[in-house]
Amino acid sequence: MPGALPEGESVPADGSLPATATRAVGARGFGVYVHVPFCASRCGYCDFNTYTADELGGGADRESYADTVLAELALARRVLADAPPPRVDTVFVGGGTPTLLAADDLARILDGIDRTWSLAADVEVTTEANPESVTPESLKTLRAAGYTRISLGMQSAAPGVLAILDRRHTAGRATVAAAEARDAGFDHVNLDLIYGTPGESAEDFAGSLEQVVAAGVDHVSAYALIVEDGTRLAARMRRGELPYPSDDVAADRYLAAEAALGAAGFSWYEVSNWARTPAGRCRHNLLYWSGADWWGLGPGAHSHVGGVRWWNVKHPSAYAKRLAAGESPGLAREVLTPGEAHMEDVMLRLRLASGLPLEVLDDAGRAGARRALDGGLLDPARYAAGRAVLTLRGRLLADAVVRDLLP
Repeated sequence: MPGALPEGESVPADGSLPATATRAVGARGFGVYVHVPFCASRCGYCDFNTYTADELGGGADRESYADTVLAELALARRVLADAPPPRVDTVFVGGGTPTLLAADDLARILDGIDRTWSLAADVEVTTEANPESVTPESLKTLRAAGYTRISLGMQSAAPGVLAILDRRHTAGRATVAAAEARDAGFDHVNLDLIYGTPGESAEDFAGSLEQVVAAGVDHVSAYALIVEDGTRLAARMRRGELPYPSDDVAADRYLAAEAALGAAGFSWYEVSNWARTPAGRCRHNLLYWSGADWWGLGPGAHSHVGGVRWWNVKHPSAYAKRLAAGESPGLAREVLTPGEAHMEDVMLRLRLASGLPLEVLDDAGRAGARRALDGGLLDPARYAAGRAVLTLRGRLLADAVVRDLLP
């Protein structure tokens, strides 16, 4: 089931923001995230804010969802009426499975964003999709509507791994869908992989990487499997039906991805992402990492404008009910002080440069690693390799970070 939202102060019923937050909206870029919370079935590892038809209950359905999102967009227009962004640089439609909505509905949402704040001439517009949820016809409709980028959830090319993850598509469908997207005219096509699934062999992952490269896509995302509490996969592991993922295996898979993708002409640029060219990098994700502003539409969606972060109520029914009453769907928010905003900016850029979690950089993490080495719990060669990767990538911004931290 979906994980819990953080706590925070109340959001005003009209969604209004402090005057300090609207002084320079979009000065560092402005994006729009649209959350589509529908899935045909729930994957065993997923704790995202998504719902199957059986889980939805009353008050929310796919057919009326686009209108509900457009109602929140109208509220957003009112909130930023005196300080609208100069343009929308990126749009990202995620989920869930956005392409369970009719392609015409996804087109209407994008048109609504354009009418509200104007899409930049070079706007990047991404939708996520499951391979089985698109057709050549739906892809052509999306491309004609202005979608420029698609991210397909491949996860693995191994049938056994897909079965453990409860994925519904067949092993070859993702690469076929990628070809269909290219034929439809999409500028950029991404394939998502998950590595470290119990039962996945090194050969399985190598085969997935080979298929990704052969598919001719220009972007690849590869994520380590994380077992979240409350998921079906976590329950199976507690019962002993499956082993827990191995950190050592995950590290080996990451290095394998770097080697295979690098050899195929991809360059690493952000934690779990590789692109063939700078133009292929996901600008929307980079907008998050660079501390820009964005408005998140949809249940559970998060937003950030001028140092204020807020998040919407999670359930689609509660989301629709609030908007029908003319109220903000915002559940809670936090307002960063100038010092907090500056430090967060520094840490975001450091993580963007290092490509490894920030936790490995603090004193406690280093001390723990030393104890693990001394106790024989960490392989010295693997630890040294990990530190080398950190050094090479972290060095890119180390001097700038130190300067920023100085008074």
